[in-house]
Amino acid sequence: MHGPHYYYDGVGWVWGLLTFLFWAALIALIVWSILRLTKPEAPLGPRPPVRAPYPVQHGSPREILDRRYASGEIDADTYEDMRTRLEGEKPDSPPTAST
Repeated sequence: MHGPHYYYDGVGWVWGLLTFLFWAALIALIVWSILRLTKPEAPLGPRPPVRAPYPVQHGSPREILDRRYASGEIDADTYEDMRTRLEGEKPDSPPTAST
């Protein structure tokens, strides 16, 4: 009834694929479990503070603006624009086209 090629008839390859997937999933589960169990746990307790990606600047906004201009971080036009905004004045802006 079953010849030497019975495995390759209509659905034999499906069982082969399912067998392969079963063993691959089982091996992956075993590897994952071993890695999970051997991974050292993070110590409980306070965590170190997170550092800002940029230096924190202290002082009033005007002092920070003056410091940034003095260090060359911003140019004169940007400094003047930001200073007028800080002082509450609206900078001169070009008229907008109305439609």
